[in-house]
Amino acid sequence: MSGKQTLRIDIISDIMCPWCIVGYKRLESVFPQFEDQLEFDVHWHPFELNPQMAPEGENLSEHIMRKYGSTKEQGAENRARLKAFGEELGFAFNYSDDMRIYNTFKAHQLLRWAQDVGNQHELKMALFEAFFTHGKDVSDEAVLLDVIGQLGLDVAEAGNVLKDERFAKAVRQEEQFWMQNGVQGVPAVVFDQKYLVTGAHNPEGYSEMISKLIDMKKEEL
Repeated sequence: MSGKQTLRIDIISDIMCPWCIVGYKRLESVFPQFEDQLEFDVHWHPFELNPQMAPEGENLSEHIMRKYGSTKEQGAENRARLKAFGEELGFAFNYSDDMRIYNTFKAHQLLRWAQDVGNQHELKMALFEAFFTHGKDVSDEAVLLDVIGQLGLDVAEAGNVLKDERFAKAVRQEEQFWMQNGVQGVPAVVFDQKYLVTGAHNPEGYSEMISKLIDMKKEEL
């Protein structure tokens, strides 16, 4: 036995959310500071930013302008800032003028399946990369199964998961659970199943939070 305590971290996010991968990478960057004290147990949970999105998706720039009332210039500035953050964190945002945004319900069903087979985190990271780095349509079943195959997971079984939608109800119920418990936007991170932190914070903020949790756990002993 290592003697380390385990800190459970639940992350509610959508693959379409760039701040979700930025926030996670910032959080992950502080893990080594605590490697002598903690084991981190990360769980991903579904959230759909665009549950009513049409199957063909929508141009990303036009979507952002329509949804948030921003200008084309503001959108370009935001993407440039995200690209810079990504470079600092080792993640490539490759935006293009024709990039589209999609619904992610099918992807969330596969992530729920991957949770049971022990590869949820790897799939989540691969889906972020497929969309933001390679511009893939992650609502397309062929694209999703290609990602599954690249990870060495069971493509045939993943195809069955999409076909019979065995996890569709569970995903909907979990989305509803988090919304009913105060999650209205992502990323949202729950530490130790007690403390909700919303938004993508800087590494120092996450480090401070984890340090406080360690001190609180010591007081409980």
